[in-house]
Amino acid sequence: MIKVLFADDHEMVRIGVSAYLSAQPDIDVIAEADDGGSAVKIALELKPDIILMDLVMKEMDGIEATEKIIEQWPEAKIIIVTSFLDDEKVYPALEAGATSYMLKTSKASEIAKAIRSTHEGQSILEPEVTGKIMNRMREKPAVYLHEQLTDREMEILMLIAQGKTNQEIADELFIALKTVKVHVSNILGKLEVQDRTQAVIYAFKHDLVE
Repeated sequence: MIKVLFADDHEMVRIGVSAYLSAQPDIDVIAEADDGGSAVKIALELKPDIILMDLVMKEMDGIEATEKIIEQWPEAKIIIVTSFLDDEKVYPALEAGATSYMLKTSKASEIAKAIRSTHEGQSILEPEVTGKIMNRMREKPAVYLHEQLTDREMEILMLIAQGKTNQEIADELFIALKTVKVHVSNILGKLEVQDRTQAVIYAFKHDLVE
């Protein structure tokens, strides 16, 4: 079962989405939070597999909550689920460490799919978000950190950008899963990013992938 924490200050949204997710055979909503502060406390206590995080909440917003969770638990997988596509929301959320970014206009089935994909190590971004990232990053001067990557590391970065998990990469390249994890760690270090999502953003920024 994929254990999920859902943080959203709208009770009806929590009730509706949680009911749908809990009806799935592989998803269990183990806790809910109605503000960012509670989300941080519960996340660090229960260590759920996935955290669904709203952005605009009372007392502490989703961006600050994401930062605090990632600061104390870097392995956390956080999916932003929000109505906002504003630049001042999208970029800070991803920079804070969010793994995926979904809109509340998405169907409940799409959120369930995003939970499964994120749990498997993929990063899910709405097409509108991807477009914003590409446009913004292309406006900035390139810093060619990727020139430090070996041919194998570049190959793995391309596969990460395709949304492949570590196991899928290992199977495709006929190498051990442990070896893939070492390469991924090296890639993140050389690109000076914190997670796979930011590595993919870097790849888009430098036109390394279509």
